Amino acid sequence: MNQRSIIIVLSVIFPLLTFAQERDSVIPTHEHSLCALDENTPTFDYIDTVSTITEVSVYGQRRDEIVPSQRLSGKRLESLSSFSVADAMRYFSGVQIKDYGGVGGLKTIDVRSMGTNHMGVFYDGIQLGNAQNGLVDLGRFSLDNIEEIALYNGQKAQIFQPARDFGTSGSVYIRTRRPKFEGDKNFNLRTTLRGGSFDLINPSIVWEQRWNNRVTSSVSADFTDASGKYKFRYRRLLPSGEVAWDTTAVRQNGDIQSYRVEATIFGNTSDGTWNAKAYYYDSERGIPGAIVNNVWKHAQRQWDKNFFLQGYWTKYVSEKYRFQVSGKFALDRMRYLNPDSALMYQDNRFNQKELYLSTAHYYEILPNWQVNISADYQYNTLDASLANFPYPQRHTLLTALATQYEYNRLRVMASLLGTHVWDRTTMGISDDKLHQTTSRWTPAIYFSYKPFADSDDISLRAFYKSIFRLPTFNDLYYTEVGNSNLKPENTHQWDLGLIYAHDWYSGLLRHLELKADGYFNLVDNKIVAIPKGSGQYRWKMMNVGKVHIAGFEATAEAALRLHRDWYLLMCLNYTYQSATDHTDPTDNDPYYGTYGKQIAYVPWHSGSVAANLNWKDFGVNYSFIYVGERYHTSANIRENYEQPWYTHDISATYSLRYRGCKITLGLECNNMFNLQYDVIQNYPMPGRNWKGTLKLEF
Repeated sequence: MNQRSIIIVLSVIFPLLTFAQERDSVIPTHEHSLCALDENTPTFDYIDTVSTITEVSVYGQRRDEIVPSQRLSGKRLESLSSFSVADAMRYFSGVQIKDYGGVGGLKTIDVRSMGTNHMGVFYDGIQLGNAQNGLVDLGRFSLDNIEEIALYNGQKAQIFQPARDFGTSGSVYIRTRRPKFEGDKNFNLRTTLRGGSFDLINPSIVWEQRWNNRVTSSVSADFTDASGKYKFRYRRLLPSGEVAWDTTAVRQNGDIQSYRVEATIFGNTSDGTWNAKAYYYDSERGIPGAIVNNVWKHAQRQWDKNFFLQGYWTKYVSEKYRFQVSGKFALDRMRYLNPDSALMYQDNRFNQKELYLSTAHYYEILPNWQVNISADYQYNTLDASLANFPYPQRHTLLTALATQYEYNRLRVMASLLGTHVWDRTTMGISDDKLHQTTSRWTPAIYFSYKPFADSDDISLRAFYKSIFRLPTFNDLYYTEVGNSNLKPENTHQWDLGLIYAHDWYSGLLRHLELKADGYFNLVDNKIVAIPKGSGQYRWKMMNVGKVHIAGFEATAEAALRLHRDWYLLMCLNYTYQSATDHTDPTDNDPYYGTYGKQIAYVPWHSGSVAANLNWKDFGVNYSFIYVGERYHTSANIRENYEQPWYTHDISATYSLRYRGCKITLGLECNNMFNLQYDVIQNYPMPGRNWKGTLKLEF
C-alpha cells in the first residue's frame, strides 16, 4: 500500500469513528430482499412496494410484467460476494461477462449471445455511451451506492421513456440509492473500507442530505488501489494430448488506481419530479495482456478520464397527460501506451464528446389505453493523436411511438422506432468529407396474458422485436483494426415465457417464483470483436454474417422462514444456448468448417446458485457459478476447445451497534477451491482470493 492510499483511508475512517461516539440514531428495521418490484411509474420515478410477511419482507417481481426481466436489489444485492456491477451480473441467466482478469481488467456484458454492443447500459435512467468502441466497462461501477440492477431482454416494461430506451436488444438499468430518512433525521453517512488480495485497498463514503421536504442530495466517492498481482498456473496441450508447457507464474501489470466522485440532487414539485447528476471517474491501469508464445509480462498502460452531467424533469400536466425532458453532456478522454518497440510503439490519445437531448410525451386515451411519443437527438465526436485520423462526427435523431393496451387479463405493448443517422468524416490529410446517411424503422410488440381469472399467480408472455446497430467509430476507422466496409448489424428477437409466483403468510415457504423463457434470435451481418495481439485494447472487426441463437432460461427463487429469526433466500438460474454460424453453407468441413458451429465463447450450458442465510444480525452467503464447455473460435476443433469453469464463493457478515453507529464486518472468500481458469483465452483469472469489509453507518 502506498503512502497516498494510507492517508486517504485514515482521513475517511478515523473522523467517522470519532463521530460515532457523539451521535445516536434510530435502529432501522431488519429486512431481507429477494428481488425488486418493477416500477409502474415514469422513467425516473421510483416507488418501493413491500409485501410484508410477519418479520421478513420479500421484494418480488411484478407478475404481470410484459417484458422479461431479472433484478438484484437491496439486501440481496449487498449479500453477494461482488465487488462491482460486473461481478453481480454474473448471477443473471443468459449473461456472459467477458472478463480479462483481476481488479482492473476490462469487464463487458453479453446477453443471449447478441454481443456487447447490442446492450444498452443506463445509469439513473440515461444511457452510458461510447461512440468510439461501444463498450461500457461494468467493472468501474462500485456497488456501494447502487440500489438496484435490472436486466431486460428487449426493452423496459413501460412506454413512458426516451426514444433511445427502445433502441437496444437488451437493457441494463443501474439505479443509485435515493436518500431515505427516518423521522426528523436530515442526513445519513456511510463509509466502507475494503481490503484483501491483490494488495487491494478500497475506501468509499456516501453522504445523504435532506435540505427540505422537497429536495435531497447524495454525494458518493471511492478510491481503488490494487497491484493486481496473483499467482496462476498455465497449462497447454498439443493436439496430440502432449503437454506443451505447464508453468506457474505471477500475473504482472494488472495494477489499477482509480477515483470516482458523483453528486446527485433529487427534487419534487407540486406537479412533478426532477434530478441532476454530476459524475467523474479517473483511472490509470496496467494492461496485463494475453499470454501468447510463452510471454508472461507486458508493459501496456491505459488512462481514462470520464465526466458527464445529466438530468431530467418530469411534469404531470393533468391526470391524462405528462411529459419529460432529459439531457446529458459527456466528455471522455483515454490514453493508450505501448512502450514496447518490438511490438510497435504506440502512445495514442482519444477525446470523445457527447450531447444528448430527449423529450417524451405520455397521454392516456382511455383508462386501459395509453400512448407515448418520444424524440431524441444525439451528437458524437471523436478526435485522436493518430496520424491521418478521420475525425468522425455522428448526428442521430431517434423518434418513437409506443402504445400500451389492457383488456381483461391481456396486456399488449407495441413500439415503432425510427433511427436516422448522419455520419461525416475527414478523409486522411485532405479536406475531403465522407458523408453517410442511414435511416431505419424497427418495430416491437409484447404480450402478457393471465390464463386464470381467479388467480394472478400464473402469467404467459411473448414478444417480437427488430432492431439494428451501426458500427462504432473504432469498428470503422481504428488503425489496422477498423473496417470502413462494415455493414450495419440487424437482429430479430422472439421470446415465449411463463411465470408462476405466490406468497404465503405462514409456514416454512413464504415466497416461490418460477420463470421459464424460450427464445430465438436471428442476427444478420453480425459484427464480432476478436482479441488481437497481446493487449486487451486492440481488436479485429468483422461481419460474421448470419447467426442463429436458440436458447432456454429457467429461474427459481424461494424465501423460507426456517425458525423464528432464521431466514433462507435461494435463487437458481440455468441457461442453454445454441448460437451457431449460418453465414456460408459451403463452409461445412466436418473438422475445420464453421457453418452450423457454435460461435466463439458461447457455452451450451451455464448457471448459478445463490443462497443467503440470516439470523438476526448475522448472515452467511454462498454462491456457485458454472460456465460450460465452449470454443474460442467458430471452428469448433480440439485446438480451440475451452474447458468448463466454475467458482464457489462464500461470505459472512455481522452487524452491531456502538453509540448510534451501525458497524458491519464482512469476510469473503472467492474461488474457494482455487480453480485455474480463463474466461477469455490466454487471460488467466485469479485463484483463491480474500476480501475483508468494514462498514460504518450513521
